[in-house]
Amino acid sequence: MTVATEAPPIPAAEPAPAEPTPGAARDELLIILESGDLERTWGTLIMATSAAASGMKVSIFLTFWGFYPLVKPGVRITGQNWMQKMLSFMNRPGINHIKMSRLNFLGMGPWMAKRLAKSQGVALPDELLAVAMAMGVRMIPCQMTMDMFGLTRDDLIDGLDEPAGAATVMEKIANGVPALFI
Repeated sequence: MTVATEAPPIPAAEPAPAEPTPGAARDELLIILESGDLERTWGTLIMATSAAASGMKVSIFLTFWGFYPLVKPGVRITGQNWMQKMLSFMNRPGINHIKMSRLNFLGMGPWMAKRLAKSQGVALPDELLAVAMAMGVRMIPCQMTMDMFGLTRDDLIDGLDEPAGAATVMEKIANGVPALFI
């Protein structure tokens, strides 16, 4: 008995890569940082400086807890009402006081991570922040977060862009700027 076999189908040619959308910003990157955890802030700054070093225009939009690394270290209690003041008391500001999301261990986790980084020649967050700003990475504080937490421009480190809102971020995304949400 002979079994007829069908010839395997001929694979279709692979589709050509899609052409970029006209006006898409291939040389620009937007990073949205909503977490103030050490590892996320550190990762954001590594991504931002790497992209800037490759010639991209980089903007970091800082909102909610991602905002606290930009508060001057000497600023301790901010806000006008008791809730804003309590939040500022519970969140020690400044790039050098960021906690880890896991394994914080009353500050031992960040200390160990920074010590390991130093021993391996990895730039620390405060160094990366200075490099990012020197490379022209735009740091855009969220106006809504400032209002909600009772922060003013005087509470923030120097060299930041004007505060902006979510509409600014959405406009960039709508215009084809790739965005990372961290």
